[in-house]
Amino acid sequence: MGRVVILLAAGEGTRMRSDIPKVLHTILGRTLIGHVLTATESLAAQERIVVVGAKSEEVKVEIASYGNSIRTVLQEHRGGTAHAVRIALENIDVQDDSIIVVVAGDVPLITGETLTGLVEACENSKVGAAVLTADVDDPFGYGRIIRDGHNGILKIVEERDANEDEREVHEVNSSVYAFRAGELRKALAGIKPNNSQSEEYLTDAVEIIRAGGKLVMPVVAEDYFEILGVNDRIQLAEATAIMRDRINIELMRNGVSIIDPPTTFIDATVTIEADVTIKPGCQIEGKSSIGRGALIGPDARLFNCVVGADAVVMKSECDGAIIGRHAHVGPYSFLRPGAHLGDGAKVGSFVEVKNSTIGDGSKVPHLSYIGDATIGIGSNIGAGTITANYDGVAKHQTIIGDHVRIGSDNILIAPVEVGDGAYTAAGSAITENVPPGAMGVGRGQQRNILGWVNRKRAGSDSAKAADRASNEEKGAK
Repeated sequence: MGRVVILLAAGEGTRMRSDIPKVLHTILGRTLIGHVLTATESLAAQERIVVVGAKSEEVKVEIASYGNSIRTVLQEHRGGTAHAVRIALENIDVQDDSIIVVVAGDVPLITGETLTGLVEACENSKVGAAVLTADVDDPFGYGRIIRDGHNGILKIVEERDANEDEREVHEVNSSVYAFRAGELRKALAGIKPNNSQSEEYLTDAVEIIRAGGKLVMPVVAEDYFEILGVNDRIQLAEATAIMRDRINIELMRNGVSIIDPPTTFIDATVTIEADVTIKPGCQIEGKSSIGRGALIGPDARLFNCVVGADAVVMKSECDGAIIGRHAHVGPYSFLRPGAHLGDGAKVGSFVEVKNSTIGDGSKVPHLSYIGDATIGIGSNIGAGTITANYDGVAKHQTIIGDHVRIGSDNILIAPVEVGDGAYTAAGSAITENVPPGAMGVGRGQQRNILGWVNRKRAGSDSAKAADRASNEEKGAK
C-alpha cells in the first residue's frame, strides 16, 4: 500500500491584492506552500505532485527548491478542486489500495504529525476516505461537515451552498483528505459542476463514496489552527502570529530563554542551541544558527548568520555574518555579507563591516567602516577609522596584521597593508604600506594662524570670546 500526495496550488489568490502568487507569500522563513511541503515530508510518500495554475512558472521555481522529486501539473483553467485532483491523478500510476492525500497549498500551519494521523486512520480501517475536520467557534467561510447517525460523514456543504441549518454546524472541513485511490477515481468520474460556482467540488466525492457503500471517516484536528487557510493579508498576519508562538514555545521547551515571546520572531529554518537568551524585539531569520549560551538582543536582527557560543549581539543588524565564540556585536552595529568576526572579537557602536575578517580578540569599538579588509589577531582599530576600499572603478583590499594599533580618525586608502605590531598616528591618511613595528604618520604639520578670527570674523561671538581670553591672559601676567 503506497502513499501519494497531491497538493493544490492553482488558486488566483485575488484577495491578497498582490502580484505575488498566494502560495508564495511567506511566513517566518518559508512560503505558504513551503510550509505545507515540509509537513508532507513526514508521510514518506512515493510521490508528491503539485497542481499549479496562476503564475505557474514562479510557483514551479519555489517547488523545485524542495527537491527534484516533486512533480507539477498545470490546471489551465480553474475548474474547481475535483478538476485539479483529476488532472493530477491522470499523471500518477498507483494501485487502487494506495492512499491519495490531498492538501491545499495555503494551510501553512498543518503539521506532519496531523497528516500522518489522518493517513494512518484511513490505512488502518476499511473506509473509502478520511477527512481532517475541526471544531471552530466561527465557521463562516468553511465547508460544513454533515455527519450521519453513526459519526461518519454524510456530506460536506460549502458555505455558499449551505442552508440555514447547515450553516449552524461548527465542525468544518479542512480541505485535507486521505482517499483510497480506487474510491477516489470512481468518485471523480461522478462529480458534476452543479453548484453555484459551476465548479467541480472535491467535497462532492464524500457523497459519491457514501453512495457506493463505503464509509467516510472524520479525523478531528487537536488544534484547529492547523486548518486555517490564508486568503488575505489579515489571515496571513494571524497565521504568522500563530506560527511565531508555536516556534517560540518549542524553543523554550528545548532550553532557550525568550524574554518577551510576542516581540520575538524566529524563522522555522533557524537553529538555536540550549541556554541561549533572546531579549525583546528580535528577528532571527533565514538559516541562522546560534550557539549555546549566546545572548541576542534587545532589538537585534539576524539573517543567515552563524553566531558562536557565548557571543553577544545587541541592537544590531547582521546579514550573512559569522560571529565567533565570545564575540561582541553592538549596540548599533551593521554586519553585512562576508563579515567574519573571530573568537572574542568586538564590533561596537556605529560600526559597519562588509566582506571583512576581524581576527580573534581584535576590536573595532566605535564609529568605523571596515570594508574588504583583513584584520589579524589582537589588533585595535581607533574610533572614526575608514577603510577606503573603492576607487570609483574597483574594490581593493586593506590588510592589517596582528597586534596593530590604528589611531583614531584614520583613513586607510586601499590597497594598503599595515604590518604586524605597527602603529598609525591619529588623524592619518595611510596611503602606503606600514612595515611591521613602524609608526605610520600620514598627516600635515599643524599651523596656528594667530589673530585670524579677529581679522576675518570681527564682532562675532568667537571674536569676543577670543578677546576675553586674551585680556584674561594679559591680566594674569
